[in-house]
Amino acid sequence: MSMPDLRPPARTFRDLLVWQKAHRFVLALYAFTAAFPKQETYGLTSQMRRAAVSIPANIAEGFAKRGKPDKARYMNVAEGSVEESRYYLILAHDLGYGQTDELLAALEEVSRLLNSYARSILAPGS
Repeated sequence: MSMPDLRPPARTFRDLLVWQKAHRFVLALYAFTAAFPKQETYGLTSQMRRAAVSIPANIAEGFAKRGKPDKARYMNVAEGSVEESRYYLILAHDLGYGQTDELLAALEEVSRLLNSYARSILAPGS
C-alpha cells in the first residue's frame, strides 16, 4: 500500500518540488562558480552555468506542454543536463576550484526527483 500524495497537484512549474530543488541548485552553482579564476569566465564558468540553468528551464518548459511524449522529451533533456552538470562538477573539483560534495549531493537529489517525475508522466493512467 502506498502513501497518498499529500501535496496538491501543481498549478505552475514553480509548484513542482523537482523544479524548486533544481532552481536552488542553480543558485548554489552560481555562487560556487563566482569564485572561479577570471580566465574561466568564458570557459568552465559559462559552461557550468548554462548546463545547470538548462535543468529547471526544461522542467518549466516541459510542464507547459500538453502531450505526454512532449513533456517527457523535456524531462529527458533536463536529465541530460543533470549528467553534464555532474561532469563539470567533477572537473571543477579535479582542477582545484573548490569542494563540490554539497553541490553533487544537491544534484543527485534533483536527478532522483526528475527521474521519478519523468516516470510518472509516462505511467499508464497518469
